[in-house]
Amino acid sequence: MARARPQLISGKLEKLHPTQLTVGLAEVEAKRQQWQSLKRKERSAALEHHWFPCVLGPDGTHYIVDHHHFGLALLQEGVKRVPLLVLKDLSFVDKVTFWNVMTFNQWAHPYDGRGVRRPFEAIPSRIADLHDDPYRSLAGQLRRAGGYAKDVTPYSEFLWADFFRSRIAADQMLAQDAKLQARAMKLARSQEARYLPGWVGPIVD
Repeated sequence: MARARPQLISGKLEKLHPTQLTVGLAEVEAKRQQWQSLKRKERSAALEHHWFPCVLGPDGTHYIVDHHHFGLALLQEGVKRVPLLVLKDLSFVDKVTFWNVMTFNQWAHPYDGRGVRRPFEAIPSRIADLHDDPYRSLAGQLRRAGGYAKDVTPYSEFLWADFFRSRIAADQMLAQDAKLQARAMKLARSQEARYLPGWVGPIVD
């Protein structure tokens, strides 16, 4: 039997359902600034090249499996519709089966801002209601700074966020200064991090 091909459609951004609990709001703000710097034609081109991969759920809702940060940034910038790439139609299965399939395909990340796994029901129903995880912001900043390489591993930035979470106290995250960045960079290049996706090796003293 031939496998169904992904379908490209358009959807309302405010009605898309997340598949994770958190984002890094600092990273969302960075994407907003990037968007604001674009001219009208550049914005149209950016949307055309940023399809939101999603799965059609049993309630007829489209569950996005990537681009949560970009989606929230666009929503805050007043964008109404985005292109969707429907990877799979699971509208005919029950909720338990739906989430089992999502888990099997690594299309969901039900972990909160403390890195604790939560029930799927805890995932917000709207992108606008995603919670902030400052460690996810730190992980994104470190990747852009060359602390580790971009990797195709699903939710790789969250793995890095959990790595920092266990080594940098929450009160130390409040500063968000050069000292914090330097400490995170040293941790990212350490041997402790060698199991993480995108690790680029130790810092040579």
